[in-house]
Amino acid sequence: MCGIFGVVSSEERVLGPVLIEAAQRLTYRGYDSVGCATLHADGHIDLRKDVGKVEEVAARLDFAAMKGKRGIVQLRWATFGHPSQVNAQPHFDSDGDLVGAHNGNVVNNVELRAQFMAEGMIVRSENDGESCVHAVERYVNQGHDMLDAIRRAFRDLEGDYAFIVGGVSENTLYAFKKGSGLVVGIGEGVTYVSSDLPSILPLTRRILRVRDGEIAVLTPETVTLYHVEDGQPVKREPETVTESMDWAQKGGYAHFMLKEIHEQPQVAGELLHLLDASSDVDAVVARMREAHHVYVVACGTSYHAGLLGAVYLARLAGRPVIPVIAPQFIPQYAPAVNSHDFGVFVSQSGETKDVLNALQAAQRRGMGTASLVNVIGSTLMNETDLYLPLACGYEISVPATKTFMNQAIAFLYLALRMGGHDTGIMAQVPALLEASLAQLGPQLAPLEPALVQRNDLYCLGYGATYPIALEGALKLKEVTYAHCEGMLSTEFKHGPLSAVDDDYPVIFVAGSGDTDLIVSGINEVAVRGGHTIAIGVEDARLRANARTLIRLPESNPLFVPLAATLPLQLLSYRLSVARGYDPDFPRNLSKTLTVD
Repeated sequence: MCGIFGVVSSEERVLGPVLIEAAQRLTYRGYDSVGCATLHADGHIDLRKDVGKVEEVAARLDFAAMKGKRGIVQLRWATFGHPSQVNAQPHFDSDGDLVGAHNGNVVNNVELRAQFMAEGMIVRSENDGESCVHAVERYVNQGHDMLDAIRRAFRDLEGDYAFIVGGVSENTLYAFKKGSGLVVGIGEGVTYVSSDLPSILPLTRRILRVRDGEIAVLTPETVTLYHVEDGQPVKREPETVTESMDWAQKGGYAHFMLKEIHEQPQVAGELLHLLDASSDVDAVVARMREAHHVYVVACGTSYHAGLLGAVYLARLAGRPVIPVIAPQFIPQYAPAVNSHDFGVFVSQSGETKDVLNALQAAQRRGMGTASLVNVIGSTLMNETDLYLPLACGYEISVPATKTFMNQAIAFLYLALRMGGHDTGIMAQVPALLEASLAQLGPQLAPLEPALVQRNDLYCLGYGATYPIALEGALKLKEVTYAHCEGMLSTEFKHGPLSAVDDDYPVIFVAGSGDTDLIVSGINEVAVRGGHTIAIGVEDARLRANARTLIRLPESNPLFVPLAATLPLQLLSYRLSVARGYDPDFPRNLSKTLTVD
């Protein structure tokens, strides 16, 4: 999830400081490399870029001295191509007459690169941002003007992205979007365009929000919007933003955790686009299909996603899979694995020490390996035979939310593909998550008074919802500091039931087909005075037996565990805030655990 920023000025001037400061205001998104391009009045384009942090790269390459009438800066979060100088953005076209940078993922990047090279273009990197430049170049070379070339390029670029491009022949920048953020700022004799408000607000408060399927044409004095479909102008008046920078950085949400919870529909869609276009999915499926034993190795939240993945793979592909917490893999399984076995190693950061230790133990025994990882270029990604990206962008809040969701979605996708089922049904997931989030607030609010002072509770599930109960309990522990134990619902009667007394809260996550067992568990708690809370789709038995039903939208039964994750994330967030804690940075925890 990269960040982009562009500026168009009426006169040649030093743009470096403006570009550096804009880049610094985009760093909260996370990135691995940074680059600047300035376009001079004489037709020269100055491009400087490299791997590293903004301040270090800017100092080493002297960004501050860069001059021009137009400028573009980009912070890259790698998806296509390792973090490297050549894959860093912005990118030139073949002749160096165009320069551009993007935010997002162009999922047909591999196919496009092959086309461009066959057409004689000079392709310098593996990065999909370069493909955006060449997609425009293709039609400029055929004699189309920039606006028409962009309209045609838009149809060639698949995925979710926003893109800024400029050429040497006119003092103009062009920007267009499909799925990723893009906003324009209007100043005096200068205009700006960016993926995010925070990079623009210190410069101007007059903005235009660009919508999907629109092109913004920026000159120093004007911003004109056009429809991609027919090339007709769009009439939209600028608005004045009065909110603070902190509000803008968090997208209008009070905390990053809440923002990232609400980003899940978007990143789910982006991941599905990537998986649909990826040849690596079939490679991973083939290795799992051929293996004698398949292991899913992870820690914490990632382990819970792997546990859900094991359920999906058994149900949909008939493939037994062994989910194991990474440190336990070494004494329990590593001595017995061999080259006929295969392991999927899961980590948000790709640097989790426990997971890397388990990977090394597996590789010493010759086991085949793949990784499911969010950070491209991470140690885990580089050390496994195959990898699949999570495409979540940067997750600032320490508690994992959108990375768990995309891990679960990736496992479901693999299970469908391995079982020969239609993965097209997954296209329903982003809308389901959106609908779930829209209806949860009023349902969760009445629970806060009953739970905010509770320091002990249970979260129970069965089958595919058992991993969701574990993940929900972990979230409650992480951000509320209350002790919440996740457990298989049928195990509750084997001891923990003794903890129940008047109003003792027990949350039940109900999956489709498991209602009878869940209702039985609910009544075991209810007759002892406990406060029973059920999460599931509308069901007369759940509503009649539980004290509270948190209702999920009707959906394919396979998707219920995904939707059921959301109320537990939101409840954890709301109780944390009600207790006066910062959910983004819980005490004693780190985002990336690089110690044993």
